[in-house]
Amino acid sequence: MNVLETKGLRKTFRVKRKEPGFAASLRSLWSPRWSEKEAVSGIDLAVEEGETIAFLGPNGAGKSTTIKMLTGILHPSGGEATVLGHVPWQERKQLAYRIGTVFGQKSQLWYHLPPSDTFELMSRIYELDRDDYRRRRDSLIERFELGPYLDTAVRRLSLGERMRCEIACSFLHRPRLLFLDEPTIGLDAMIKERIRELIAELNREEGTTVFLTSHDAGDIERLCRRAVVIHHGGIMVDGSVQRLKRDILRYKTVAVRLAESSPPADALPLPPGVRRLPADAGQLRLSVDLTATGVEQVLQGLLSALAIADVTIEDPPMEEVIKTLFARSRDEGMAAREEEEP
Repeated sequence: MNVLETKGLRKTFRVKRKEPGFAASLRSLWSPRWSEKEAVSGIDLAVEEGETIAFLGPNGAGKSTTIKMLTGILHPSGGEATVLGHVPWQERKQLAYRIGTVFGQKSQLWYHLPPSDTFELMSRIYELDRDDYRRRRDSLIERFELGPYLDTAVRRLSLGERMRCEIACSFLHRPRLLFLDEPTIGLDAMIKERIRELIAELNREEGTTVFLTSHDAGDIERLCRRAVVIHHGGIMVDGSVQRLKRDILRYKTVAVRLAESSPPADALPLPPGVRRLPADAGQLRLSVDLTATGVEQVLQGLLSALAIADVTIEDPPMEEVIKTLFARSRDEGMAAREEEEP
């Protein structure tokens, strides 16, 4: 069952054109000239219940505009969309009871009040049954470990503490679909990992669909099984995170921990397409270009020359995948423009 579906979703904004020169700028105050800017250009997307999907793209690609249409904040210029059976911009109130939102740079917590007061307020807004609300609140407080600062004013909380309260608050009414916009921005590594674990746990246990935008590759790799990459308002890639990494960047990293009895690896000859990466003492890290050499060939060479205690094969990090996608899109666009030139 699809919880979210769009067909040809578009959004165009009217933008006031800047006129060169002082006189022209002055005239534009009385008779401005406008141009059309297409922020989202015909997105077709379907998300199944329980999916964890990363919605990726550079700044200005149309991510935030798309989310605003899907949550009913903006009306589209064209196309269709349904979210949990509702047309977002026509049935925004009904939809709000069934979705949750977390924006890393915008808080839903009352700044001068403790989180416990915001929880109480949200329970009234969502018209939750009192007994069910208390059970849900207590469960989230325990899961997110909010007890020590539940009655502290939000302005006195650290960023990590506040974000845990934000996410717990968004789960209070048991949303079927959760929109996360940069949920770990500005957090340290330990807090990021804890928040990812909690979101993944609630997805597994309650089947909550997660729709994530993030520039943090760790969020994508830890939380999402599917990635949709948009650029210039349209979808560039739609597929599994693992397939995206495998198909776009044709290399893997082989990490080896050497046994104490192993001969040194400094003079080890490497086959074509294999290069050394920085590694700690007693370890060896190799980047393997799969178009030149297979991983099996590399492993056979290592096993015959070294005493190995452990070996792991890693996919490329997600930020490298995204960087490669954008570079490829830019190169293809330049090639297309060159072909059009006489």
